Amino acid sequence: MSERRQLINLGYRLLGSLSDAEDVVQETYARWYALSDAERDAIVSPGAWLTKVTGRICLDLLGSARKRRESYVGEWIPEPVPDVADDPADRVTLDESVSMAFLVVLESMTPAERVAFVLHDVFRYPFGEVAEIVGRTPAACRQLASSARHRISASRATAAPASQQAEVIREFKRAWEARDIAALVGLLDPDAVAVADGGGIATAQLHPTEGGEQVAQACIDIAGRLPGLTLLERTVNGQPGLVARVDEVTVTVYAFAVADGRITRIWAVRNPEKLRPWTTG
Repeated sequence: MSERRQLINLGYRLLGSLSDAEDVVQETYARWYALSDAERDAIVSPGAWLTKVTGRICLDLLGSARKRRESYVGEWIPEPVPDVADDPADRVTLDESVSMAFLVVLESMTPAERVAFVLHDVFRYPFGEVAEIVGRTPAACRQLASSARHRISASRATAAPASQQAEVIREFKRAWEARDIAALVGLLDPDAVAVADGGGIATAQLHPTEGGEQVAQACIDIAGRLPGLTLLERTVNGQPGLVARVDEVTVTVYAFAVADGRITRIWAVRNPEKLRPWTTG
């Protein structure tokens, strides 16, 4: 069980869903305990075995996830995670590899690219071990990771330091609370895009809102519809973000991308099934 946190961290980065990661880890342990005592004793490194099984289950799930998301209502955004967890064993280590921008880029990769990149570049597994999980040669896995690395590098090029992000988002919060549309527009990149994920359960735009002025107006509209809206500064996937509450209930978690002092992307997660870790705190 000492490997649980490592497996949760791996599963979350591979799937973009904490709940799915927890299910995968439970399945991994079920397979471990299904082994006979002799079979378990023959495994030299239980941690490596558990990682391999977790990786393979995630690879299978990634292959079917794209089909499932074709029927998903509206946009699909990775499940946001806070900086605390009820159980330390379930806590996701918050670093650059779980930022929303990072996870969104991972979503654009093929399952094999994602698994090879995360295992090698994030968790430092050698390509020989990655190959056993992905089912390809070490050379092929090296190429998969290289392709994924180029995509990640392009997304990192314009990212602002966390301190600058925090200040921009704090000003954005103040402008939103004041319903100052001019200030909001000034804080948004002219080509800013906002994406909302309601999952067909919570009200949300089914398609991205494009353009700084359009995003600013959408914020004003939200404030008008929800007079009891409270915005709180919180860490979202290791980066400065906002949490919206109405009557002490978390209704939206906002993650941001900031470049050159302006917000370029907003990810608004409204699907209540993805807000389970945000119900308190």
